[in-house]
Amino acid sequence: MKNTLLKITGFFALAVLLVSFTNSPKINSLKIGKKAPMTNYEMKNVSGEDYSLEKLAYENGILVVFSCNSCPFVVGNKEMEGWQGRYNEIHDLCKRNNIGMVLVNSNEAKRTSADSFTEMQKHSKNQKYDAAYVMDVNSKLADAFGASTTPHVFLLDKDLKLVYKGAIDDNVKSKSSVTKNWVKDAIISSGKKEPVLLPETRNSGCSIKRL
Repeated sequence: MKNTLLKITGFFALAVLLVSFTNSPKINSLKIGKKAPMTNYEMKNVSGEDYSLEKLAYENGILVVFSCNSCPFVVGNKEMEGWQGRYNEIHDLCKRNNIGMVLVNSNEAKRTSADSFTEMQKHSKNQKYDAAYVMDVNSKLADAFGASTTPHVFLLDKDLKLVYKGAIDDNVKSKSSVTKNWVKDAIISSGKKEPVLLPETRNSGCSIKRL
């Protein structure tokens, strides 16, 4: 009897999991070569100013990084260094290649906790972010781009067309162990107005917390 109940319980648990997975909204990611949507959509920066991608773009484009305050892939933990410690270095490389950069927080489901605007301001100050850090209300920009994780990066060229999307590099655990600097390579190529040799990689991170 006990085994039968365990089997039934397991069956229903699996059924619930499958229904939950099936009902999850499908995220259609922006395709390489396509013009980015919502480039004039204004978002509040931690400074209090409103910025759009068009305002923040430089002559050779803009790097859009979907980020947050709470994901260990961004902020790190005992097992991994996290990627945010590389943000300012990437920002400097963008500037040298005449490319803008923005960090976008789309974690709408955590606005009353770790990813509130006040916490974003504190986090940006503590981390000494050089790039603008903006709040994407109701995950509108993330939905339009098809961003799925924190972090998830999208590099747009001078015409605001997508030339690279995916991960920052191949080692979230340790910067010193990185062997493939995907986003840096893409920035340098785009700055030279050359094709990006590897335009897409698999992004890793926590899921964006949509409502």
